[in-house]
Amino acid sequence: MKHKTIEIFLFIDALGWKIVNDHNFMAERLPYRKKIFMQFGYSSSAIPTILSGRTPAEHGHLGLFRFAPSSSPFKRLSRFAWLFKPSSFWNRGRVRHHLSKLLKKLYGFTGYFQLYRMPIWKLKFVDYCEKRDLFVANGMDEIDNLHDVLSKNKVDFHISNWRLSDNDNYLAAEKAIANGKNFLFVYTASFDGVLHGKVGDRSAVQNKLDEIKIQIDRLYEKAHEYAEKVHFTVISDHGMTPLAGTVDIMEKLEESGLVFGRDYGACYDSTMARFYYLNGNAKQVISEIMKPFPGHFLTEDEEKRYGIFRADRMFGDGIFLLDAGLQIVPSDMGDKPLNGMHGFLPEDEDSFAAILSNEPLPEKMERVADYFNFMTERAEKL
Repeated sequence: MKHKTIEIFLFIDALGWKIVNDHNFMAERLPYRKKIFMQFGYSSSAIPTILSGRTPAEHGHLGLFRFAPSSSPFKRLSRFAWLFKPSSFWNRGRVRHHLSKLLKKLYGFTGYFQLYRMPIWKLKFVDYCEKRDLFVANGMDEIDNLHDVLSKNKVDFHISNWRLSDNDNYLAAEKAIANGKNFLFVYTASFDGVLHGKVGDRSAVQNKLDEIKIQIDRLYEKAHEYAEKVHFTVISDHGMTPLAGTVDIMEKLEESGLVFGRDYGACYDSTMARFYYLNGNAKQVISEIMKPFPGHFLTEDEEKRYGIFRADRMFGDGIFLLDAGLQIVPSDMGDKPLNGMHGFLPEDEDSFAAILSNEPLPEKMERVADYFNFMTERAEKL
C-alpha cells in the first residue's frame, strides 16, 4: 500500500542563495524557491536553530567554545599544555584530531566535538557548547528538537545520522522509505567542504552540484515508488564568502600587556572575536586595539536582530565581526585561511541561505529558524 504523501527535507550545508542562482540549481525539479536570512554564526548555531526553531539566544549555541572558567570540563588538561608547543608533534592537525576523539570518549560527549586549534593551555578557561547529539531524543535538554516533536506527534520518521557520509545518508534515506517512513530529514555536509576549498572554482562547484542533483533525482524517484505524492524540499543554513584577506588579532592582544584569564577572555572564531572583559581596563584597551581592524563591534540592536543577544553575555561582552571575506589567522579554528568562509553579516550577498521545493512555500518563510515550524506543520498533515 502506498502512502498518500511522503515529505522529504534535504539539508545541504552551505547551499547559498547566490550559488543556487548562479548555477540555476534544480530549477525544474524544485521551482518554488526563496532567499533565506541566515542564522548569525556558523553551523554550530544554524543547525540547532534548524532543529528547534529557536535562536542562539534561546538554545545557547553560537561558537563551539565560550569563555567560562567556572564550567570548563577541561581543567585537568592544563597540566599537559607543555606538550603542545607550536612546533610539537603533539600539536599537529592529525594528532589533535585523534586527541579530540579520545577526549570526546572520555568526557562522554555525543555531539560534534573537535579541538581544532584551540590552545591546550586555554582549555581550562573554556566550555564547549555541543556536548550532546542535537539530532536525537532530548538532544537539546529542555528545548524540544525535531526528533522530540515528531515522536510526540507519532510521525513515522527518519532523521539522518550526521556522522555518516552523504552517500551513506542518501542510501539510509532510500532504505527508510522502503521500510515505510513517510517523513525524512536527510543531512548532507560535503558541499560545505567543497566550497571551503574551491568556492572560486565554478567548474568544481558545478560538478558537485551535478552529483547532488543525481542523488536528489534518485531519492525523489524512490519515494514515488511508495507514495502517490512526494513533497521534496531542500534547505540550507548559509552561503559561502570567498577569501579577501586575513588579519592577526591574537598577536595584538598578546602584545597588549593584558593577561588572558585575569584581565580578559577571548574566543577567536574564523570571522569574529568574542571578548569577555574581566575588568574595566580590559574593555578600554581592547576597544583601542580593535579600532584599526576592518570590522565592527556588534551593537545591542544588531545582536537582538540576529537572535544572539543574551543579558548574561554568554557569547561575549563584545563581539567583533570582520568585514565580509576577511578571516582571523591564526584563530582557535585554524592557523591557515580557507578559500571560502561563512559567518559574516547575514545581509551580505554571499551569506543568504536558500529553500527550494516542488510545492509552494509559505509567505512568511524568511529566516533559517522558520524551517522548523514549516517541517513540523508538514509532518502534522501526513
